Amino acid sequence: MIVSSALMIWKGLMVVTGSESPIVVVLSGSMEPAFHRGDLLFLTNRIEDPIRVGEIVVFRIEGREIPIVHRVLKIHEKQNGDIKFLTKGDNNAVDDRGLYKQGQHWLEKKDVVGRARGFVPYIGIVTILMNDYPKFKYAVLFLLGLFVLVHRE
Repeated sequence: MIVSSALMIWKGLMVVTGSESPIVVVLSGSMEPAFHRGDLLFLTNRIEDPIRVGEIVVFRIEGREIPIVHRVLKIHEKQNGDIKFLTKGDNNAVDDRGLYKQGQHWLEKKDVVGRARGFVPYIGIVTILMNDYPKFKYAVLFLLGLFVLVHRE
């Protein structure tokens, strides 16, 4: 019941926001001081909204599992209306071309998972701790299971 409710809420958020992942956790310090490791971001990804310089986007790179949260640095618009853009982490010295797949110099709209619209500071640190420390993850899961068993009516 709880799992199905969570899935329904997640799918509802996907429809409302237009993003395949409406909530993400910042995993590195590359966007400091704007966002810190563990911040929880709320995303939207409406097709009709144009991408702008200075906007913070979450994007996926082919061959990489984890999405990246960085700021749009430059936009290149072709005569046919196609838009390509370059990103960079606020705390990084260079742009993201070194992160893109080999031979790729610009991102396209299809690479965008969403755009940051709001955040809650440090609330996602629990996710990071569970990934970095597997024993912590098992302890949290054990405590949640114990809680469910004890409070069962």
